[in-house]
Amino acid sequence: MNVLIDTNVVLDQLVRREPFYENAERIRLLSEKGYINSYISASAITDIYYIAKKELKDKNVVVKLIEKLLETSNIAAVTESSIHEALGLKWDDFEDAVQYSAGQNISASYIITRNPNDFRNSRIEIVSPEEFLSIVTDG
Repeated sequence: MNVLIDTNVVLDQLVRREPFYENAERIRLLSEKGYINSYISASAITDIYYIAKKELKDKNVVVKLIEKLLETSNIAAVTESSIHEALGLKWDDFEDAVQYSAGQNISASYIITRNPNDFRNSRIEIVSPEEFLSIVTDG
């Protein structure tokens, strides 16, 4: 199963943001063990780097964390057609439209986010980390 993990959930795990870290880490472990194929959009990586560096204040630590992240997550390409598609969606938040387009390109079953309202018009199922964990552990 392919899942796109939104920037906020990646950052929860990467910089250990409480009270969200535990669920984000559980999702990372599902990917590490091969139960899911997790993806992060290529455009989100720069945001993740910027925010993590601002919070952790150490470039070398952030680079190592992102390298480790990429051992268990794939990169969902953001192409020219992705950008055109995102523009055509006319969503309020262009970044979320790009994330959604990247999710479509990988045939994501879910987009995992703490901000479900940002994806109101999604045809991909939008779930919180808690909801996703409930689906994969109960289903």
